[in-house]
Amino acid sequence: MTAEPTSFKREMLATLPSLRAFAVSLTGKHDKADDLVQDTVMKAWAKQTSFEMGTNIKAWLFTILRNEFYSQMRKRGREVQDTDGVFTERLSVHPPQYGSMDMQDFKKALDQLPDDQREAVILIGASGFSYEEAADICDCAVGTMKSRVSRARTRLQDILQIVGESEYGPDAVSSQVTTHNHSF
Repeated sequence: MTAEPTSFKREMLATLPSLRAFAVSLTGKHDKADDLVQDTVMKAWAKQTSFEMGTNIKAWLFTILRNEFYSQMRKRGREVQDTDGVFTERLSVHPPQYGSMDMQDFKKALDQLPDDQREAVILIGASGFSYEEAADICDCAVGTMKSRVSRARTRLQDILQIVGESEYGPDAVSSQVTTHNHSF
């Protein structure tokens, strides 16, 4: 070990009591403060090459600690505490294989459409263009574009044998599993 890392280590260790006191003042709890100081020391050690010896190491370490504290607070604000697993127990999702199979069926049905209808439904439905923008792209009238999309949707429903809105999304069995009364 060269003199510079030894000096860095010595100066950092000398700052630990002050760091801990600052961490306790921020967190209000000794165990959390110790964790915060440990995170700070680990980050400082990893970034010691960016510290310029001869400058104020205490200020540098306090800045790292403060930034780490606020990062953890922001992160904690986005996380849900679920130590007893109640929230996790209530989570459920629709099985992905149904969506995958539905997508395969949709692609096959889309391939069966005439080119102008397929192009229209992709521009409007998948690409998010307005009817006016899609009409400009296809060099046709807006009414023609609306007609193509309407015919394409009707034809897709026929090919996929879709009768009503109830046929979209989870089936009756999956729906019972994936929908809960989430009253927390």
